[in-house]
Order: sequence, then structure tokens, then C-alpha cells
Amino acid sequence: MKQIILFAVALLFFACNGDKPTTPAAGKNSTTGTYQTIQDFKAKAETPDITIEVQGLNSGYAYLIGVFQEQNYKADSAQINSSGVANFKANEPYLPGLFYITLPNGSNFQVLIDADQKFSLKTNVSNLYATMKVEGSLDNELLYETLRFEETQRPMFQVNAQKMRSAAPGTDPYLQAKAEQDKLLDERQAYLDKIFSEHPNTLFTKFKRAGQNPDVRDAYKSDGTPDTARFSYLYRTRFWEGVDFNDERLLYTPVISNKLKRYVNELTVQNPDSIVQSAYFLVDQVLDKPEYFKYFANYVVLNYDPKTSTLMDPQAVFVNMIEKYFTYDRAFWSDSVEVFGLQQRAYEMSASLTGKKAPDVTANDPSGRARSIYEMKSPYIIVYMWNPECEHCAEQTPQLVRNYAAWKNQGIDVYGIAVNTEDAAWRDAIKKYGMPWVNVFDKTNKSIYGKYYVDNTPEIYVLNPDRTIIAKNLQVDQIMTVIDRDRKKRG
Repeated sequence: MKQIILFAVALLFFACNGDKPTTPAAGKNSTTGTYQTIQDFKAKAETPDITIEVQGLNSGYAYLIGVFQEQNYKADSAQINSSGVANFKANEPYLPGLFYITLPNGSNFQVLIDADQKFSLKTNVSNLYATMKVEGSLDNELLYETLRFEETQRPMFQVNAQKMRSAAPGTDPYLQAKAEQDKLLDERQAYLDKIFSEHPNTLFTKFKRAGQNPDVRDAYKSDGTPDTARFSYLYRTRFWEGVDFNDERLLYTPVISNKLKRYVNELTVQNPDSIVQSAYFLVDQVLDKPEYFKYFANYVVLNYDPKTSTLMDPQAVFVNMIEKYFTYDRAFWSDSVEVFGLQQRAYEMSASLTGKKAPDVTANDPSGRARSIYEMKSPYIIVYMWNPECEHCAEQTPQLVRNYAAWKNQGIDVYGIAVNTEDAAWRDAIKKYGMPWVNVFDKTNKSIYGKYYVDNTPEIYVLNPDRTIIAKNLQVDQIMTVIDRDRKKRG
């Protein structure tokens, strides 16, 4: 595959390097609530002195593993003595968040670290969570009390779930099982609500509340059967309600990255319009929360990078995100040159998005005659952008040649545009493959600049009788499926 790089500018995205993550810079204050930065946290955090005792554990090393967005980092290590005791101490506070203490036998347990960094944890290697005792840390007391409570409920949820699976929706056994499930959910929520109300500002409360799934129980039809469309809508739109975006500490737990990946990749229908709508819904909530804004906006753009995404039109996601969020006044993490490059790349893509009127191109064929897409009379036009040295073109071009005779009789024609090549190579390749359609080449690329964007060759666009782009980023064997679907829509 030959890559066509029209404007190569890397997205700046903050990453963890070394043993600790780069500490984000403080951003502007939120207009709603008090925005808590990591600098705010450091100003009040204690010097660390955390002791762990794991009875039954042989000596070795314990590691304190932190979380930052999607990455883990080693925050510290401590030697375990023959009694299973290790002490984590440092000259500067650890960053806040959820940590994992990994042990020499491969097991691990969780620990929440906030400004209070002097505490102890005592447990037994045979059952780390059930036997955990905490001294000096309210966050970890709440964490382990809740984990033990949830463990007592787990078998009841499993039994109830089996009852619901074995009963038909809307029947008495199903409704009875659902009522039992609702009772368990109410008990669990009452337990958590009590903690949340008594300890509203603890890291545990912020972390646990953020991780709650939406409680959607009103998505049923009148006959008692689930209304899946309503459930999906309510679940997606309520998904972020428990997250306090004013608190940067949550970025140092898995909850934000896990929710983000699930929201974008699972809860959002994977077409450009739905992705852009979901992205706007989320990112617009954090425009004045700099580190969340930076993380969310970059994640969406990188997740649908046109060079690697399998989405039919990832350029639509890229263009909308760049035009709205990667601007000189909003992309505070990038300099003006980088922002210009991203805006330029978005401009190059913007004319050839699916659903848009297809741009016309006029360039010379092998005889020197100027040929235009819009002068072609067939109802459907395949714009085939290729390169003579491209390996994938060598695979796809013969397939297109084999199909062309049959397709031509069905109102389908091809406009072939050679890119990033030389005149002699282009002419030789036309003869080699026997390419019978309109072939053009403009060595300056001026005729296609800002019209049809290509990251990789071959790039295939399909235009319908209205000369609207109905598909792109296809393989040759997918073309007829797209055209047949459009014909059915048109009657």
C-alpha cells in the first residue's frame, strides 16, 4: 500500500513516560463548581508513608503501580521482609488515584491514594480482599467494606440473572425475577447512597459514583417486554451523569478511560454521524475542564485516524472534531503551527465526505484530452485513485478490470485518477492492466487538491446519479453492495 501524505502533522497527545506520568499543567478554572487540579492536590498532600503487611508472603519486592488514563506506571517499589511487611516512602507525595500493589507471587490488591498518604494495610496472602484491615485511611476503609458487601450480593445477582434468562420476557416468572433484581439493585444503591451522603468529598465517593452504570428501569413497552431502542438511548445519554468532571483525580483511576472506550466504541453506533453526535455531547461538557477536554478530544480523533480506522468515512469524524475543537483558542496543548497543519488536513478531507456533493475533476487522459467526471453519463461513477507502484492497487485493479464490462452495461463507469507517479509509469500500467475506463493524470495534483482526499491507495469513491458520494474507503468486491443498496433506496 502506498501512503499519500498530503500534510503530515502529528497530533500532540500527552503520554506517560519513565516511571511516572507527566503531570498535566493547570488549566483555566471551571465556570461551574470548583475545578480541582493536580497542583491543588499536591499543595495539601502528605509525604508518603504507607505500610503493607501480607501474612504468609515470602520476602521479595512489592510494586506500587499507578494509573493515568489508559496507561499504567510504576510509582514506587519496596522490599518485603521475612514477616511480609513493606514500607512505601518517598520525598514527594504520590499522585492521587487508584493504585495496584503487586506482590512477588503475582497477586495484587487495590489501594486508593489521596492527600492522606500515611496509613497501613494488613491482610493475608490466602485471601487478600476478604481479610484486608485498614488503619488511617478512610478511602481504603470504604473501598474494602464496599468490595466485601458487593461480594455477598454477587451470588444472588447470578441466580437472579439465570432466572431472567430462562423466562420469556413479559411472563410472570420473568416479571418476578425482574422484581427480585430491582430489590437487589435498590439494596446496593441504598448502601452506596449512605456512603456518598456521609463522605461526599472523599476520593472513594468520586471514584465509585463515577463508575456506576445508569439505572435504566423505565425502558419497557406496555406489554412488559424490553424497549431496546429506548434503553440504548437512555443508557448512553445518562452514562456520564455520575462523573465529576471538576475533579482531575479521576483521570488517575481506570474509571474515566474505561467509560470513554465503552461510550465511544460500544454504546455509540459506528457510523460517522452517530460518532460525531456522541463526541459533541461528551466533549462539550468539558470545554472548561482542560485535562478532560484535552484527553477526550484527542482520544476521539486518534481512535478514528483515517490512516488506520476501518470505519467507512473516518474523515468525517476527523474533520468535524478538528474544525470544532482543534482551533487556535481551544487546543491549548498545541502551538499555532500544529493547529494550522491539523486545520489544513481537515480542509483537504472536507470536500469528499460521504453524503456531500462529489467534486468535479478535470485532467488529461493519455491522448492529452481533458476529461471531466461530470461529463460522464453513467448513473453511477466509481472514482478510482491509484498508483502504479502500489501493492494493493496491483491486487485491486485487475478485479476492477474483470468487473468493468458487466458493470458498464448496468450503468456503472469508472474515472481513474493516478496519483504520486510519473507519466511513463502511469501509461505503462494502463497497458499492463488493460484499464478500459477514463484514465487521467495530473503530476502537479492541482486538479484534485482539496477535492478527493486519499490517505492510502487505492482509494475508491462511489457517486450516485445525483453525483453525491455514497461510499468511500471500499474494496472492489464491496462496490456492488453499495450501489444495489442505493438503487433500492431510490426505488
